[in-house]
Amino acid sequence: MTGDDIHLRLEALYRSHSRRVLATLIRLLGDFQRAEEAMHDAFAAAAEQWPRDGEPKNPFAWLVSAGRFKAIDLIRRKARFDASLGELAMQIENNQPEPEDLDEKAIGDDQLRLIFTCCHPALTPDAQVALTLREVCGLTTEDVARAFLASAPTIAQRIVRAKAKIRDARIPYETPSREELPGRLDYVLHVVYLVFNEGYWASSGESLTRQDLSAEAVRLGRLLAALLPDPETIGLLALMLLHEARRAARAGPEGELVLLADQDRNLWNGGQIEEGRRLVERAFAAGEVGTYAIQAAIAAEHARAKEAAATDWPRIVGLYDLLLRAEASPVVELNRAAAIAMRDGSEAGLALINAILERGELLDYHPAHAARAELYRRLGRTEDAAAAYKKAASLAKQEPARQFLERRRRELGK
Repeated sequence: MTGDDIHLRLEALYRSHSRRVLATLIRLLGDFQRAEEAMHDAFAAAAEQWPRDGEPKNPFAWLVSAGRFKAIDLIRRKARFDASLGELAMQIENNQPEPEDLDEKAIGDDQLRLIFTCCHPALTPDAQVALTLREVCGLTTEDVARAFLASAPTIAQRIVRAKAKIRDARIPYETPSREELPGRLDYVLHVVYLVFNEGYWASSGESLTRQDLSAEAVRLGRLLAALLPDPETIGLLALMLLHEARRAARAGPEGELVLLADQDRNLWNGGQIEEGRRLVERAFAAGEVGTYAIQAAIAAEHARAKEAAATDWPRIVGLYDLLLRAEASPVVELNRAAAIAMRDGSEAGLALINAILERGELLDYHPAHAARAELYRRLGRTEDAAAAYKKAASLAKQEPARQFLERRRRELGK
């Protein structure tokens, strides 16, 4: 491999392995900041040595080992001014990982430890989510800020404070006991759900999706489902798989948005649909279900239909009724209204959407105005439809969605 090949390989490894390297280094070094510095030092060392010596047989183990040694060297240099650091360096040096400590199971365990550390009850809920998105999943501070609808500096401060809390409170880097797991799981599932949403429907930018993020969320979902296979964990994994199955059909040749009703269902991933449907059945058979399992059941109903016209809208409305009882929110109301429009007609759905907007809710949420525009269009109310499409386009931060809405408005001759 040429030097350029090595650098391209390192870039790919950073995208795919940096969070895994970080999780293991946190276990070995016991400190977020120290582990982050060590991880970046390890990749810098690889960029210098691999073009000369070639890629090692086990890149992950090499990066972990290099990061660990870089951290020890840095601590020893600082020990000249703080004797306690010399003892710390010795402890880390003695904590040499055995080969079995770096197998796939151990790597997965390290990531789960990191997830639950970031979601420790001592941290505020917002801090838990922000820290996990940043450290476990590798989202940039700007990505996290978009997920929170907050500014990047605000999120950066939140993450810094969360790390300081973990350090000062000596929060252990460990997976909770079986008794503690249920109470800690809600925040973890919420984080995974946010990551998947950002990957499946990017909040802004030129691309409709970010497959790296949705793939990471599915991977984390599988880890969690293996650790604690309760209905909600299984339901979240099912939900992600059923949505991910439609990825190839969601965009046209030029990256343009394709609505669910217009998608080529032959492009849907049958294996992911089948796995997702089995997981939905498993979640509902296990007993009381929550919001993720219900959403997965809705996605399964869409996946079951061979064509859009065959969709069982009464069944979907019934599931939205169940979801609304489990989690009352204006977004759920909006989705239910769209389903009612398909079951009972556009006038019925439009009345519900207008009622939500008249309450002052979802005024800045572009899908609400887009749904309203679509129903106006079906009813032949061209002027109202054009105005609603224009409003939706002005609020859309994602370029494919904005272009789609503008195209719909132009098709009305407005």
